Amino acid sequence: MLPSIIFDMDGTLFQTNKILELSLEDTFNRLRENGFWGQATPIEQYRMIMGVPLRKVWETLLPDHSNEIREQANEFFHERLIGNIKHGNGALYPNAEEVLGNLKAMDCSIFIASNGLIEYLSAIVDFYGLNKWVTETFSIQQINSLDKADLIGMIIKKYNLNNAAVVGDRISDIKAAKQNGLIAIGCNFDFAQEDELSHADIVIGDLIELKTIVHKV
Repeated sequence: MLPSIIFDMDGTLFQTNKILELSLEDTFNRLRENGFWGQATPIEQYRMIMGVPLRKVWETLLPDHSNEIREQANEFFHERLIGNIKHGNGALYPNAEEVLGNLKAMDCSIFIASNGLIEYLSAIVDFYGLNKWVTETFSIQQINSLDKADLIGMIIKKYNLNNAAVVGDRISDIKAAKQNGLIAIGCNFDFAQEDELSHADIVIGDLIELKTIVHKV
């Protein structure tokens, strides 16, 4: 049985799509009001890059804007995301609580490693009471390189993990697992892309599948 599992947050445990469009639309409305944007909100473009650090998000969505405007957009977007979480506009994925509870009951150590910022992750963890099951949540802000593989490496070192899996929906999760010698479990959920999932060791369509997988690997 797998003694430890490291989960991604966005698009893996938390249905970010439920608050993404609301928060992004609010942000680009603010940019329009200030004369910095005159086009449609690039929601589909963001969906394609979902899972990368927010700094890279705004470099992609606002390639011709100054770093100051990108930082302002990022700050407002972050505020709207947290506001939507606290108002209950988001949701965990189906069976997330059942699976986390089941893993915890089997003495499996559970961690979260995310490209999300600390305050954002804390809002999700607090709202849904994830600390009942999760040993510790790690943010990309804790790693200067902004490389998820380094973040996973930090968890391995801190908790002396010898056998674990990384569960996530994007290539950054899969690469982070592979580079650290861990099992990569890809989630074929909202933001997943087939070409990225092809690099995973295992692909699931529902978190409930983890209840049997942990006994087989």
